Amino acid sequence: MKRTKEITWEDPMKGALEATKMDGIAYLQAMSDHQFPLPPLLYTLDFSVTEIEKGNVVFEFTPQEFHYNPIGTVHGGVITAILDSAMGCSVHSLLPAGRGYTTLELKVNFLKAVTIKIGKLKTRAKVINLGGRTALVEAQLLDENNTIYAHAVSTCLILKF
Repeated sequence: MKRTKEITWEDPMKGALEATKMDGIAYLQAMSDHQFPLPPLLYTLDFSVTEIEKGNVVFEFTPQEFHYNPIGTVHGGVITAILDSAMGCSVHSLLPAGRGYTTLELKVNFLKAVTIKIGKLKTRAKVINLGGRTALVEAQLLDENNTIYAHAVSTCLILKF
C-alpha cells in the first residue's frame, strides 16, 4: 500500500528579510504568531515549535514512517535536523537586531533508537557560551519521561547582516 504526504508552504524569504531588522527573540515570536511564514523544513519533517524563550526554543515531533531509514528507525538526519534547529534558534533568541547565525560545527550522539512506538519527542537546548563571533550550545532529544534519545553540541558562527 502506497502512502503519500502533501506539503505546502509560503515563501520563506518574506520573513527572512525582516529578520535582519529585529532582535532574535522578537523575530522567532513573530513567526510563532504567524506574522511571518514558518521555515519550509518544519512542514517537510513535521516539526513544531512549542516554546520560545531566551536561550531555549523547544521543538517537538512525533516519529512517523516517512522519517524512517531502511532499517525501520528514524533516520539520524531527521534527529540531527531537529537538534540543529533547536540549538540554532536558541542561539538566535539571544541575538540583537542585525545579527544572525549559521552552524559552524555539529556533533550528535545517538543514544537510543527512535521508532513510531515512542510517541512525541521534544528538544531541550542550552546556550553554554555566547560570544561576539561564536556561540557554543547543546541540546537533547527527550521523550515524555525525559529519557534521552540523542545529545548534540554545536558551535554557531555569529553573522552581521
